[in-house]
Amino acid sequence: MKIQFKPLFLSAAIALALTGCGSAKMVSAPVESIDKMPLKTTPLAEKDLQRWSHLDLVKDTVPGMSVDKAYTELLKGKKGTKVIVGIVDSGVDINHEDLKAVIWTNPKEIAGNKIDDDKNGYVDDIHGWNFLGDAVHEQLEMTRIVKKGPSTPEYAKAKAKLDEEIQGLQGNKQQLDMILNAEKAIKTHLKKDNFTLEEVKKIETTDKSLLQAKAMFSQFLTGMTKVEFDKEIEGFKDHVYGQLNYNLNVDFDGRKIVGDNPNDLTDTKYGNNNVVGPEPKEAKHGTHVAGIVAQVRGNKKGGDGVASTVAIMAVRAVPNGDEYDKDIALGIRYAVDNGAKVINGSFGKYFSQNKEWVIDAIKYAESKDVLLVIAAGNESFDLDVTNKYPNDTYDNSPEFAKNVLIIGALSPEYGSKMVAGFSNYGKNNVDIFSPGDKIYATTPLNTYEYLQGTSMASPNVAGVAALVRSYYPSLTAVQVKQVIMESGTSLTNTVSIGEDKHKAGFADVSKSGKIVNAYNALLLAEKMAKK
Repeated sequence: MKIQFKPLFLSAAIALALTGCGSAKMVSAPVESIDKMPLKTTPLAEKDLQRWSHLDLVKDTVPGMSVDKAYTELLKGKKGTKVIVGIVDSGVDINHEDLKAVIWTNPKEIAGNKIDDDKNGYVDDIHGWNFLGDAVHEQLEMTRIVKKGPSTPEYAKAKAKLDEEIQGLQGNKQQLDMILNAEKAIKTHLKKDNFTLEEVKKIETTDKSLLQAKAMFSQFLTGMTKVEFDKEIEGFKDHVYGQLNYNLNVDFDGRKIVGDNPNDLTDTKYGNNNVVGPEPKEAKHGTHVAGIVAQVRGNKKGGDGVASTVAIMAVRAVPNGDEYDKDIALGIRYAVDNGAKVINGSFGKYFSQNKEWVIDAIKYAESKDVLLVIAAGNESFDLDVTNKYPNDTYDNSPEFAKNVLIIGALSPEYGSKMVAGFSNYGKNNVDIFSPGDKIYATTPLNTYEYLQGTSMASPNVAGVAALVRSYYPSLTAVQVKQVIMESGTSLTNTVSIGEDKHKAGFADVSKSGKIVNAYNALLLAEKMAKK
């Protein structure tokens, strides 16, 4: 699954209004000032928020990666070699104004001749490969397990979790229905689809349901415009009905359109070369991830990418639902075989029926000197307790590969709330943290948005890894991982983590106890390269 922010689509303004209508009460954890550095007390200006991950902790008092400092003080006048970064994701809008200049083109393939010129098994794979064909929606892995029946491994666990998710979703659907009914009542009363806070406040009625709708929207529209409300509710509606109709629906078959057998790793003749996918808007996640790595720096369009000497290879393998292990395994192998030196994996799930296929692919990448950067996930879980797939270790066994980085997400607010509330963590199973909350980057059809999730933290690190590999190409994937882990900024702050927001030392929420620092990474890489 594209692991963006855990689907809490309702903003504080909407959640607050719903509390007054009998919904569950939201309780915030107390904020403690426990920082050794001065806290930034004023909000970041929009121009800084759009690129906060590039800022410097000491200079700007936000936990950025010191990318600007690296370019200004270390890279000026230097020339790097081109590094191919594989984006295994939901698809990439390769025609985006801020990405098309950095999209990888297969030099061994002739476009449009319907011949596999490079004989790699993929016809006309000019910019990558789409392992999903025209499929968009998919079940979750636990839904697939339940669909297979009680004799399937982990059936009982999957069935219990599926029932729990469906039950929880009914509460979300009730909230959604209440909001939509209230909106309909106001639209009917005002005889118009669009309305303002002032118009809502002027409504005079004795009708109880309309009075409740008026109270609700008086609060909604105090915190946002009607346009912002519409956008947020549309996202909430997509989530609720996407889950009910596809992700959690045991009768849905999203794979039929692809035409392969997803349980047969040897069945590889499937998919197509349309790396955007059949619906450009569904490539939003992958386009955003690609932009974080490589959107053009300094062109005054959108944000800035971390790495300026990269080519983005698009590998579409992550649907709206849980990815198939087969697609991920073949997608990793495709990227490796076609020259990627860094692969970003902003996806994950908590059930896996063929995890050995992905393990073998990761080991294959290791044997070919390719670094994998993978998002830790957004359920506020301790990954030392809960397995998230993929990872480089399961059930706390020794790591099976040395070329994998697992990334947790930071928020821009330095201090006790520095670890993003949604981020998974783990002293042994998360390697390091990087910016992943309120990240501004490319989205389909020449648009730009803020998104959040460990999905956004991972490509920030992939960008740093690509920088290191670009300017110090003699370093191996394992050495680049070592550089990123050892050069990070160590912090001893107490932070809030987990769903219960309990306190922990930042040094204990990941293996390194650090946040990624591009400036330090390049300094250490230079020392290591000289050795």
